[in-house]
Amino acid sequence: MVRSALFVSLLATITGAIARGSGHASKIVPGAYIFEFENDHDTAEFYKQLNGEGSTRMKFDYKLFKGVSVQLKDLSNHEDKAQKMAQLPAVKNMWPVTLIQAPNPKVEWVAGTNSLSSIQSRDVYPPPTDAGNFPPHKMVQIDKLQAKGYTGKGIKVAVIDTGIDYTHPALGGCYGAGCLVSFGTDLVGDDYSGFNTPVPDNDPKDCAGHGTHVAGIIAAQKNQYGFIGGAPDVTLGAYRVFGCEGQAGNDVLIAAYNKAFEDGAQIITASIGGPSGWAEEPWAVAVTRIVNAGVPCTVSAGNDGDHGLFYASTAANGKKVLAVASVDNQNIPTVFSLSSYKIDNGADTEFGYVPASKGAEGWKGVTKPVYALTLDTTIADDACSPLPDNTPDLSDYIVLVRRGSCTFVQKAQNVAAKGGKYLLYYNTIAGALSVDVSSVPQIIGAGMVEDSTGATWIAAIKDGKTVTLSVVALNEATKQVQFADNKATGGALSTYTSWGPTWEMDVKPQISSPGGNILSTYPVALGGYATLSGTSMACPLTAAAVALVAQARSSFDPVLLENLLATTANPQLFNDGAKFYDFLAPVAQQGGGLIQAYDAAFATTLLSPSSLSFNDTDHFISKRQITLKNTGKNRVTYKIGHVPTDTFYTLANSSGYAAPFPNDAVASHASVKLSQQQVTLPAGRSITIDVSPTPPRGVDAKRLGLWSGYITVNGTDGSQLSVPYQGLTGSLQKQQVLFPEDSWISNSTDTNLNPVANGTVFTIPGPGNAGPSDILPALVVSPALGTRLVRADLVLLSAPPHGTKITTKKFFDTTSIGQPSGSPLLWQSRGPTPISWSGELTDNKFAPPGTYKVVFHALRIFGNEKKKEDWYVSESPAFTIKYA
Repeated sequence: MVRSALFVSLLATITGAIARGSGHASKIVPGAYIFEFENDHDTAEFYKQLNGEGSTRMKFDYKLFKGVSVQLKDLSNHEDKAQKMAQLPAVKNMWPVTLIQAPNPKVEWVAGTNSLSSIQSRDVYPPPTDAGNFPPHKMVQIDKLQAKGYTGKGIKVAVIDTGIDYTHPALGGCYGAGCLVSFGTDLVGDDYSGFNTPVPDNDPKDCAGHGTHVAGIIAAQKNQYGFIGGAPDVTLGAYRVFGCEGQAGNDVLIAAYNKAFEDGAQIITASIGGPSGWAEEPWAVAVTRIVNAGVPCTVSAGNDGDHGLFYASTAANGKKVLAVASVDNQNIPTVFSLSSYKIDNGADTEFGYVPASKGAEGWKGVTKPVYALTLDTTIADDACSPLPDNTPDLSDYIVLVRRGSCTFVQKAQNVAAKGGKYLLYYNTIAGALSVDVSSVPQIIGAGMVEDSTGATWIAAIKDGKTVTLSVVALNEATKQVQFADNKATGGALSTYTSWGPTWEMDVKPQISSPGGNILSTYPVALGGYATLSGTSMACPLTAAAVALVAQARSSFDPVLLENLLATTANPQLFNDGAKFYDFLAPVAQQGGGLIQAYDAAFATTLLSPSSLSFNDTDHFISKRQITLKNTGKNRVTYKIGHVPTDTFYTLANSSGYAAPFPNDAVASHASVKLSQQQVTLPAGRSITIDVSPTPPRGVDAKRLGLWSGYITVNGTDGSQLSVPYQGLTGSLQKQQVLFPEDSWISNSTDTNLNPVANGTVFTIPGPGNAGPSDILPALVVSPALGTRLVRADLVLLSAPPHGTKITTKKFFDTTSIGQPSGSPLLWQSRGPTPISWSGELTDNKFAPPGTYKVVFHALRIFGNEKKKEDWYVSESPAFTIKYA
């Protein structure tokens, strides 16, 4: 029986963790546990104890992970039962089953039901019908590799996701031997929600959409939308870990990865995750084992960029797991539905519109004149205020409104107030996007046209002419693809991409790839094609690039491939969503930069490692090394230099809390001493170079200033390489992770976790009778920074009921009746996490009715749980429970 120190100290309480909701954090399934077995141990006693008291969720009979996940039946006694089973000699580790949210990228556009029919392509920028000009491929040099014949032929890529709609003609139209999607399995079944027991079957068909989009990015075949996948000749494996709705347990994800590994997948990719920042989580640990066994694993970095620094996602935060950030597409695809208009009695003229994502059905057969609310095509706030009293009844018009200043819904509400039913927005830039005004039911047809189209109509109306539109419904219209130049953010890191580093200062993400506005396949039943945005899209394109580079170099060595992709990447300038700046985006946002697959495939100068972390001030590493190797045939002279970027503050000014994106930056840079600034290497020779940084001056250590940059290597053979580095001015260990005000009481059914009034009385079901719809007190803790351990202790403030004997427990200075079921919380990111409390304690008893407060203790980063000074404390307001 093997235990980590943390595991041993928490064994008596970890089994009580049944938090039912945690905002952004993972949820824990009540009574569900993962047990990892020791190798070559007899498990008969384990299954004897389980018999009749629980059921098997997942079996892990794998080379790299042996064990089982179980669902215990008696939720009033599951903690004690799990604890006893965990102490059996056969058990190596135990974790609660936590849930990961289904990926939720931004849906920019979805095709209609006739999307598999022919479409048109407009040659505004390089025609998308020429697969070699597909913008995301050009951005990462996949087009160049495909032109040389590298298409991933013979390589097996496993996709851990919602499944794949293999009936899609662009995804082969079949499943099994000889098909594009030739292996995999459904680990959960359609009805799996995360909380219930998975019901596996052999059909991994997608009913949600995400996995099919991911699969098309990797391996789509030629289609009427004019693109192909990054590695169209790979063989795909579909490992479905989500039902049609809901979440996925970490036990399912662990099983999927190990199943894919044992099925012979040479690359495994998953666009799944949630905030963590701790490499010790069980799913991250399992993926790291697979990487260590020789299989590259790409995982999306996450879509929580608005939360700022230190918001790394699991399992992307795993050691050696390739975390992928998102870059905005340089050419945004827009798929227009074609209709026509005429000016007065002139000829019909074609125009395209992007139907609303919801509420577009009412367009069928609509022919009506245009009514422009203003003839000023520069107006910033068109329809943002209630329309004038003299506005006519708009029900017989198609109302034209300029985008800007307020929400689409607000504009729609003001139009609807004057009788409007049909609404077209015109954009302020080239292209158009899908809008959602379904919350305004009076609007039965909505969409958007380009800025130039709106301007043409308004010019005609200014001249006293009538513009009449004949709008063809979404499902009947011919489609037209246009790629518009994204001058605002093309090539920039997407504002939604999650920032690292991890709480232990590992560099995350390691690389970046196009993920904003990516056109790909979608389930046939859901439209067939879609444009989505997210790190979910960047990750599979990187997996395709890994396949091509591995094919070109005849190696799947994960360390080599990571080094190649990170050091040949192009660091991008910082963009806050509004403009580009004259300094590079920090390493915590982009890693090495935008991958360049062709350069990685044919690099003869090898640079390692993929990144350097010099840690924080307290744990500062004064010197690290990079290794430069010339594997080419000729002597090469290299110049080694340094390009810093600005220092970004983690914390808001005069605050202990993290600042949202865009974080404050200061033009203060680390200086770097290099043991060599120029070196000549004969063919086959290598050299180690010392890198010794001096942290930047003038940085406020209290705000945790993250400094970073790139060690550059430029060779006379034309090679241009760089190694990203980072360090932190300030102390993570000394930074307060929990403040006195960071806990409160909420309502378990309140998804916003709003505080209730001090002294609120909760009448809850009797002991053992609480259900998921009951209103319970939610004990909320909101760490300011990450912490690997939070515990909650209940302090009885009122006199115990007459005749009730109270046993108290001591944790440092806190005397309590015990911990609520749901405590402790492990591997926490920052932000609110609730424990819905039914009155149950971790010792299987129920607290007596009375008035309580909760004392939360959060362990400091790098802290020792045995030391009082390493814990921060927050006490909740008082609340009262009564049993019904």
